[in-house]
Amino acid sequence: MSSSALTLGHVFVLVLCLSAAEDFDWRHNQHSSFYYGTFPTGFSWGAGSSAYQTEGAWDKDGKGLSIWDVFSHKKGKIQQNETGDTSCEGYYKVKDDVTLMKELKLNHYRFSISWPRLIPTGLKSDHINERGLQYYDELLDTLLENDITPIVTLYHWDLPQVLQEKYGGWQNISIVSHFNDFANLCFEKFGNRVKYWITFNNPWSVAVEGYETGEHAPGLKLRGTGAYRAAHHIIKAHAKVWHTYDTQWRAKQKGQVGISLSGDWGEPVDITNQKDIEAAERYVQFYLGWFATPIFHGDYPQVMKDFIGRKSAHQGLGTSRLPTFSPQEKSYIKGTCDFLGIGHFTTRYITHKNNLRGSSSYFLDRDLAELVDPRWPDPGSEWLYAVPWGFRRLLNFVKSQYGNPMIFVTENGVSEKTPCTELCDEWRIQYFRDYINEMLKAIRDGVNVRGYTAWSLLDKFEWDEGFTERFGLYYVDFKNKNKARYPKASVQFYKRIISSNGFPNQREVELWRRKAVETCSSSNQLLAAEEQRSTAANILRLIHDPLTSHMEMVTEIVVPTVCTMSILISAVLLMFLLRRRS
Repeated sequence: MSSSALTLGHVFVLVLCLSAAEDFDWRHNQHSSFYYGTFPTGFSWGAGSSAYQTEGAWDKDGKGLSIWDVFSHKKGKIQQNETGDTSCEGYYKVKDDVTLMKELKLNHYRFSISWPRLIPTGLKSDHINERGLQYYDELLDTLLENDITPIVTLYHWDLPQVLQEKYGGWQNISIVSHFNDFANLCFEKFGNRVKYWITFNNPWSVAVEGYETGEHAPGLKLRGTGAYRAAHHIIKAHAKVWHTYDTQWRAKQKGQVGISLSGDWGEPVDITNQKDIEAAERYVQFYLGWFATPIFHGDYPQVMKDFIGRKSAHQGLGTSRLPTFSPQEKSYIKGTCDFLGIGHFTTRYITHKNNLRGSSSYFLDRDLAELVDPRWPDPGSEWLYAVPWGFRRLLNFVKSQYGNPMIFVTENGVSEKTPCTELCDEWRIQYFRDYINEMLKAIRDGVNVRGYTAWSLLDKFEWDEGFTERFGLYYVDFKNKNKARYPKASVQFYKRIISSNGFPNQREVELWRRKAVETCSSSNQLLAAEEQRSTAANILRLIHDPLTSHMEMVTEIVVPTVCTMSILISAVLLMFLLRRRS
């Protein structure tokens, strides 16, 4: 989703209606002030990651290819043609990373299991990779030895490439049984230590960005049909895995199975305009409700069935492009959720817009336009604006729509897109402070939130954005072979929230911020010195190369990663000396 799609006209309309829009809330009519208080006893604090984004070791110890291994190796698919081949090297740094979690005082850690690391071809009957099993055994045991509860995601986008090539991936119904085989293996091998399983992470992105826009692996552009078909099979796969656990493992292992759904909040541009109000709810239903409504109520949201069915008919199709569930499937899918994971990052203003074009598209099917307020902070990803009040509204929407299920916030955080090394991430401190506070207000509203997962523990590979965006609490030096980790200021701030289980009083919370920023200043100096040494070594290694090689080194390595004048001056002097030698 890109904010670049906004037009000047859209922004103009938004500004005209802004004062009216600010009064609207799903359940409450005002943006209330900061609330000082604590979370319920036993509230769980954590951080998260995913296999492809952090593990590295893409072709080591018997791991098979995933669709992201193949996709990221294609030129032009990822920013700067980067890949997750090594990423954070988390595969080799289990004890180091769990030590970071322990220092943060985390109650839980959310990670995903790489399907092709366990079953290289995706087909359980072919081969099970023992080295992969050993890696996750080590991770789970190390977490539990440090009193950190694992929350394990079965699918965070890294489908085995063989299943994509052989069957078409999530376009083929056969994937449901293969995924169930993989899940069953995980329950068998790890279920004695895992009490919280997540079947899928953000299936919206899998379906829309993988099979509609092609921005993500496997990169298919099946406009108007691919996303709906993929989602249909994902929902069936989720339900099958839930039933497998329920019938074969629950009594013995006493765990729970849920799903993690992402959703932005949609706020009407004009709350006096019924079409805008309906469009805003339609936005959320096409996003979160697409998956949540079948899982909680047995079928797709009525508004999706109506809009896609009507547009399909106008296009001369005999049936809707949105697949249907049989009565037996509806009954089988309904209620397959012991807890609901919610991933949330941002909010959009929504206005009704008739899309009359004949072409098929998930986005055109919704009949709406997405807008942003240019005053919203946006320090990193172009799609991610900090709009804390939308979080409370989304959580209240879930409570109202789905019978107040048990919720774990499975992803919430903010990126930065700075060309320089920066550990003093005050914008992230502000984001966490405000979003976590809105979650606390939602709990006071009666929303059943049991845990919060900061996204993410480490800087990591950010899909089609490569390493150009950083979500981590810990900075990872990707240019360093050791992938050294450095705490950002937000580590100290989040740690204080965890220790206090909330926000005790204004004076103390402000003191946390000041101390966090003071601490990061010294860390910044250490990191800059380390990068200076590393960069100098890289330049010296190229002394005997042609001058152009040195010029490339200064452009590609020095400028993006080091923001100290001393490094730049040193590089210029070296260029001068080399030119004189030549």
